[in-house]
Amino acid sequence: MSVRRKVRGFTLIEVLISIAILAAITSLLFGAFSALKRSKDGLTRMQDRQREARLAMARMTRELQSAYLSAHLPINQALMIQKTIFRGERGTPADRVDFTAFANMRLEKDSHVSDQCEIAYYGSPNPDGSGTNDLVRRVDSSIDLEPTKGGKVEVLATDIDLFDLQYLDAQTGQWQEGWDTTQSTGQLDRLPLQVRIILVLNGGARAGSERSRNTIRLVTKVGLNILQPLTFATL
Repeated sequence: MSVRRKVRGFTLIEVLISIAILAAITSLLFGAFSALKRSKDGLTRMQDRQREARLAMARMTRELQSAYLSAHLPINQALMIQKTIFRGERGTPADRVDFTAFANMRLEKDSHVSDQCEIAYYGSPNPDGSGTNDLVRRVDSSIDLEPTKGGKVEVLATDIDLFDLQYLDAQTGQWQEGWDTTQSTGQLDRLPLQVRIILVLNGGARAGSERSRNTIRLVTKVGLNILQPLTFATL
């Protein structure tokens, strides 16, 4: 006579314990993958922001190197139609500089434009209402009597914390916080020997307690190539 063996199943407590263990393991795995994704996203943001900062600095360096002043003035001042300047002003959190340069690029064949233009760099509030400031570039391919106005504006770098400019005076050897070639009390008709640029960008966390962390700071000195106003004698 065979003896029937009893098959013992899981009790309710054992099932609940198994579910709890499985849930804990799943939670740990989810947390690990979530942390890994956040770390990867943060690294990607930092790399993108570093590239944005480097491109902005490279463009400003290239254009500042081509800054110039012109001493070509008509005998009759009423016939003057152009004005070249180099003017740097303090601001918070971004300074501003307006200048004329040989930096215009002809994008259309046979277009009637030269390589001369008006350029400005300054801070502007982001229009999305986030409370952040962007570094923008104004460019006007037509130099006129209002070299600080007109043209089109484009963003060079978003969410900046600082844009600081200083100017090296070749006569004194001192760094100046401002520059003005249009005023006799400033630096009349002469350009700075160098421009020092400090650009600080937020690292990518745009809100909350992390916003002030991981800032990207770039510093460079730009030597200007044409220090004296151009005249017919220097052409």
